[in-house]
Amino acid sequence: METHRIPTGIAGLDEMLHGGFLSQTANLIEGAPGTGKTTLGMQFIQHGIVHCAEPGLILTFEEFPEQYYQDAASFGWDFRAHEAANHLRVIMTSPEVSRADLQQISGRIETMVHQLGLKRVLVDSLSHFERLTTDPVELRQIIFGFVNGLKRLGLTAVLTRENAALLGETSDSEEDLAFVMDSYVVLRYVEIQSAVHKALLVLKLRGSDHDKDIRRYTITGSGIEVRARFEGTRGIMSGTPTMTHAEAFAAAFLPAGSGGKQPVS
Repeated sequence: METHRIPTGIAGLDEMLHGGFLSQTANLIEGAPGTGKTTLGMQFIQHGIVHCAEPGLILTFEEFPEQYYQDAASFGWDFRAHEAANHLRVIMTSPEVSRADLQQISGRIETMVHQLGLKRVLVDSLSHFERLTTDPVELRQIIFGFVNGLKRLGLTAVLTRENAALLGETSDSEEDLAFVMDSYVVLRYVEIQSAVHKALLVLKLRGSDHDKDIRRYTITGSGIEVRARFEGTRGIMSGTPTMTHAEAFAAAFLPAGSGGKQPVS
């Protein structure tokens, strides 16, 4: 029997996930700088607190908690109030410290989980684990142990990871890391007719079906909004998509207003 869903609060993404992430799983959000990885993670935490009575934890390896308060406030989310009500903790730590903590009995994270009833966690970001080793096999083992520690505590985790490429496909090393995750969501910049758009794709959702199409998304004043799928183009996730033969024909030979499809803009 399939475990229950944990909605992200992003309607279009939840639709693609057929209701949300599966409970007590590790879910990787990978993308280039500025694609909204952290925003997606914070929205996941905010939705859990406000709409699902699920307190959350943010483990950050780079930014001070103040930065998350400010960023959340820009979307109308009051993380300070959530912390004051013991519905949220924002902890600045390091991969070394957090990894060691999860290996302890009654460590700091485990104590917070039990005391506050934490259900969701945002880990921002896994990229910092790469400084622990240059061996990809060892890195995979380290991250596997870390995410299993989170799941052992009953947490549903969103973990972000940087992709240095602004446009283009996922590298083999990133796919190797994704193998230890329960789901893998990719955020990409794509160029269509000299304009840059944002594209989202769910590459994997272990233990469940999911939508395979590529969706447009935007970052608005209230968070991420996943919109209609890309149509009439191919090679979207390569960063430089091209029109399908049908769309190219329409663009070349059918005047605007003739009833033929027009290229996606």
